[in-house]
Amino acid sequence: MSTKIKFTVLILLGVLFSSHSSFGRAKIPVGEIEVLKKVHDFPNTEEFELSSGRYIDLATKHTEFNIAYILPLWITKDPELVGYDEVEDTYYEIPEAELNAILAEQKLDKEKINQVPFYNKYGGKAIALVIIAIIIYGMLPSKKRPVQAKEM
Repeated sequence: MSTKIKFTVLILLGVLFSSHSSFGRAKIPVGEIEVLKKVHDFPNTEEFELSSGRYIDLATKHTEFNIAYILPLWITKDPELVGYDEVEDTYYEIPEAELNAILAEQKLDKEKINQVPFYNKYGGKAIALVIIAIIIYGMLPSKKRPVQAKEM
């Protein structure tokens, strides 16, 4: 990349992310978040009906350290199975004995469904490593191509 292009890109980034522009004031959220993922849709029967008239489903709930809600770096709290109201985006703790009875009734394997999705477990780490590798590669000095004089 030529020096002029690098300089132009640096100036453009400086203007975009300066404290006076709206981009500069944008904050990227970093920290722990609770993640709910629906794993099984219970039948809409009286057994799974809430007092509000909606029905619960089964979801996993885990806590992860995350950047911008899209880049999970590591799991801080292992997953657990909970009742999940998708409309309200809320969860309900289910006592262990009751949960085991429901799983047996629905013929579900607890070990199989109580897992963190692959992307949440490994995907964020892989993307972060690729970004770090690109940054390091960009910092490495490049070889200058030898210039040969040509006669006219």
